[in-house]
Amino acid sequence: MLISYLAVLAGFVLLVWGADRFVDGAAATARNMGISPLVIGLTIVGFGTSAPEMLISAMSAWDENPGIAIGNALGSNIANMGLVLGATVLIRPLQVHSGTLQREYPIMFIAMIFALLLIMDDTLGFLDGLLLMSGLCLVLYWMVRMGRREQDGLDPMAAEFEAELPPAMSTGKALLWLAIGLAVLLISSRMVVWGAVEIARTFGVSDLVIGLTIIAIGTSLPELAASIMSAIKGEHDIAIGNVIGSNIFNILGVLGISGIIFPSVVDGDVLGRDFPVMLGLSIALFAMAYGFRKPGSLNRLEGGLLLTAYFGYLAVLGLGASSSG
Repeated sequence: MLISYLAVLAGFVLLVWGADRFVDGAAATARNMGISPLVIGLTIVGFGTSAPEMLISAMSAWDENPGIAIGNALGSNIANMGLVLGATVLIRPLQVHSGTLQREYPIMFIAMIFALLLIMDDTLGFLDGLLLMSGLCLVLYWMVRMGRREQDGLDPMAAEFEAELPPAMSTGKALLWLAIGLAVLLISSRMVVWGAVEIARTFGVSDLVIGLTIIAIGTSLPELAASIMSAIKGEHDIAIGNVIGSNIFNILGVLGISGIIFPSVVDGDVLGRDFPVMLGLSIALFAMAYGFRKPGSLNRLEGGLLLTAYFGYLAVLGLGASSSG
């Protein structure tokens, strides 16, 4: 049992480190190719922060544990909006000025509705996975086009991304860090999945609940750290952009990978409990942060509400797990 806990803890530490190295290498390589900071930030950095979720989803599906993959996707999105944004805003209220982000809110919500429609038949099939991954490709294409239009620096997030890019390095060194980061991500995701499955079996908890809680919180740590540091530095658009971008990658990429690798039946609680919570937090976030004819903002009261909603959700999961056990 101790080995399982150590595998999960060590796996999360390595996941965070590997994701950072992966993003540094990929971002430096892209910059050496002349790609604008805004495009790098919207695509490569967004993909990098969701790389742990994607690889854990792939490993879980490969091991025929789709509950972990589905729980990880939905649980990470719920944690991003409730825990990550809630904690960040309590530390530093956010002002959202970026037109880029105002265009990303609807994309995030549309992606969630699209995924919901696909699993309304209680299955996440191969075709569903292909459609979700196709949606991710379309979003990436849209982000690249949008980033190129805004690369003149008019969008305030462009300057924030440029300040956050890793130091310049040679292409050879960048590719080396990219490869190392990917290798560490693969190994650490395997450790996390193995340890989580063993813990679930020991306590008689479903793979879905483990994915919604332990794994979702662990894989959201990079977003939590990035959003808090961005808020402290005054980079408010990046702080909330990390969450929105990660949610888009999670719902399309993480669920998509799971459906392609191991088509499965979706647990009834996903549609009856978890998806409504995710959509509800999305609507609340939109209402709180979207600026109607003025810059948007999130204050400490709203952050406290998001955090309270998240811990309330965890309590519901805990009660459900206790009653089923």
